[in-house]
Amino acid sequence: MKNSSKAIIAVICGVVLVALLAVACGEGGAGDPADAAMATIKPDAIRANMRFLADDLLEGRGTATRGHEIAAKFMAAQFEQMGLEPAGDNGTYFQSVPFRSGRPDEAKTTLSLVRGGKEQKLVYRKDFITAADPGRADSSVEAPLVLVGDGVTAPEQGYDDYKGIDAKGKIVVVAYNAPHFESSVKAHYSAIEVKEAIAVAHGAVGMIVISDPILEDIYPYSKQTRDLDFPQFHWLDRQGRPNDYFPELKGGATLSMDETKKLFEGSGHTAEEVFADIKAGTPKSFALPLTAKIHNVTKLEDVHSPNVVAKLEGSDPNLKNEYVVYSSHSDHLGIGQPVNGDRVYNGALDNASGSSLLVEIARAFTKRNPLPRRSLLFVSVTGEEAGLLGSDYFAHYPTVAKDAIVADLNMDEDLMLWPLEDIIAFGAEHSSLDAVVKKAAERAHLGISPDPMPEETVFIRSDQYSFVKQGVPAVFPVPGFKSNDPKINPEAIFKKWEVERYHEPGDDMQQLGLLFDEAAKYGRFVFLCGDLIAGDAQRPTWNKGDFFGDRYGKKKE
Repeated sequence: MKNSSKAIIAVICGVVLVALLAVACGEGGAGDPADAAMATIKPDAIRANMRFLADDLLEGRGTATRGHEIAAKFMAAQFEQMGLEPAGDNGTYFQSVPFRSGRPDEAKTTLSLVRGGKEQKLVYRKDFITAADPGRADSSVEAPLVLVGDGVTAPEQGYDDYKGIDAKGKIVVVAYNAPHFESSVKAHYSAIEVKEAIAVAHGAVGMIVISDPILEDIYPYSKQTRDLDFPQFHWLDRQGRPNDYFPELKGGATLSMDETKKLFEGSGHTAEEVFADIKAGTPKSFALPLTAKIHNVTKLEDVHSPNVVAKLEGSDPNLKNEYVVYSSHSDHLGIGQPVNGDRVYNGALDNASGSSLLVEIARAFTKRNPLPRRSLLFVSVTGEEAGLLGSDYFAHYPTVAKDAIVADLNMDEDLMLWPLEDIIAFGAEHSSLDAVVKKAAERAHLGISPDPMPEETVFIRSDQYSFVKQGVPAVFPVPGFKSNDPKINPEAIFKKWEVERYHEPGDDMQQLGLLFDEAAKYGRFVFLCGDLIAGDAQRPTWNKGDFFGDRYGKKKE
């Protein structure tokens, strides 16, 4: 609502005020307490929070850096100022996450391919890159190579890339992609930790990931190489063990596109055939006439970085012991390779936007009268860019009873670059949250659209997935691509932004076209989703026979 209207509205009596706010927000009937509360989510406040969080002063908010510490203290100060209770460690707003930080030692890490008795030594960065080994400073493996398609064994889908393949004692070669399953199931099986677990189950001793046109389109090898300037992280459990770590895999690497194409020489299959099969969802598996020698050397350091956790206690004597979680990550990449002279990867949309909305949604709930029936947790997590690590740690070790968490609503990268007409609700279809999202969208006069780009595997690429893996129904709503203006093509805008600004220094507050009114509209929708969950006497449930409910839901029992 424009500033010129505020003075007029301020003198109108309470009943009329609520009615006008309901109309302005496109929400429920007059008298609904959610309407006045969510109308307090204002574009100016969202912009102001983002300006601070994306400022160069915070140096890109890299995990376990001073810049991210400042961001975490900002989030905690906002929560304290609005009267939320601290819900972190020892009566504070902070949950300290123990990390093992690692960087590949590029001078000592080597990869050689042996073909017909001739050894080819590959060049680090140019031909291959490696991930840090969080459990060992030095590890080596030498073994034959076998291509196992997408590297997926999925009995419940009747699918197995390892069928007829002996991977025991071998280095498996896998594509980034996953078979053409339902969108979020496909995303699940594309996760590297899932592929690694499957490889270990089949007796593999190493893994090489190939480049292919699909991966190059999503996140090209050049960007993967640039990311070596940033440290890699694993969180440590209570026994000091790294998460999602498979010591049975004694070496690993990712190949450039050029080296990937050479890999299939003499195999009876061309790279083009392999790429076409991957794209068609029918990848082949076969032994390669090569042996690989991999020597991984890693520089390791143990560090800490904070999650921020704040609580708004519910008003119902019984339901207040259950929690709806709002999550958003406050970290970004930090300081890296310069682009046009700029080394600060500010992360304005990714994810100062979601962090700002987390603050303003929390503030709106404090204005709700009465307060919601269930309690709310506002969790600002670290380490998302490093692999959803802060949220994964929190989901494993929540600061409230684990079985008291009923749902997660996650906000990440609100692309406020076009008028908001619809929502893509990643993950909603797997649980009763689907009905919540649809009801909220109807009240907000927004459409609901399916995943338009399943190849992007968005469902596993943000923090709601950490909660899903611990059995918590979760949803990740993002702006959709519908447009009522033929001159505006949201999908084209998104793809241009993804190429030019995603994980680049150009994702800052100087980028043109940020529509904060649309961000506020999105924030009100997400507010309404949580309000509906918090007020329902029944907690969210997984759909009967759902893949994620069957796989992870028992963790809540």
